[in-house]
Amino acid sequence: MTSFSDLPILRFGVVADSQYAAREPHVGMNRHYARSFAKLSAAVEVFNGEELSFVITLGDIIDRDFESFDDILPVYDRLRHENFFLLGNHDFSVAADRLADVAARVGLASTYYSFARQGWRFIVLDGNEVSTFAPPEGHPYRDIAARRLAELRAAGAVNAQEWNAMPSDEQVAWLSDQINKARAAGERVIVMNHYPVYPPNAHDSWDRERIITLLTAHEHVAAYFSGHNHAGNFGTLEGCHFLNFKGMVDTETENTFAIVEIWADRIEVHGFGREDSRTLKLR
Repeated sequence: MTSFSDLPILRFGVVADSQYAAREPHVGMNRHYARSFAKLSAAVEVFNGEELSFVITLGDIIDRDFESFDDILPVYDRLRHENFFLLGNHDFSVAADRLADVAARVGLASTYYSFARQGWRFIVLDGNEVSTFAPPEGHPYRDIAARRLAELRAAGAVNAQEWNAMPSDEQVAWLSDQINKARAAGERVIVMNHYPVYPPNAHDSWDRERIITLLTAHEHVAAYFSGHNHAGNFGTLEGCHFLNFKGMVDTETENTFAIVEIWADRIEVHGFGREDSRTLKLR
């Protein structure tokens, strides 16, 4: 007989960077855009065979063109589990007059939000908020983004790339408030964002340092999950785990996605295809 302690507290599915588009592959970059339809379909089939609390996609649902959503979103409709999205930079590779429609197209009333399950709070960020591509033309955040990018370039920062971005000061204040509310409620926290922050990489959020400082200061913050860097990455700082999931669009046939299990003392990541399996001990 299985005892209660032999079961995880909760389980959920993770997908990153499918970057679907009905277009020819970019062989030099190993991007197989159209193949993501079959890969995501296979992942959904696996998820539907499991008992999961939810599935979350860590951004870059499409590669380009607003019409790409019409092809790939029906694959998610087959999920028998609750489904969450956050947005990546490629989700805004659409015509300028469709930028304001992206969030609603994937069902987001707000581009950043949180939800709680079984004593855990999942805080979902909008890493594109201050960028040169996501805000509408003429929005003040575009000017702030241009200044921040120029600062980073002047400093020779590895993440001084126009395909990176960062949350606004207002959103980071909200994140801090969510972390404090979680502690008051006795909840542990996992933060999710498209952009990684650690270990240092060319794909990191422009404000990586302040996010790292905020997360590592709180013992109940267990992990930070991201996509964007398709090669994947992993590191631990002061007991907080930073896991960058690999990109589904890479490789012609091999898939990559994960099922994450939360236990009382650890997080177990069960990788499929190219995604690594790993055990993350809770501090």
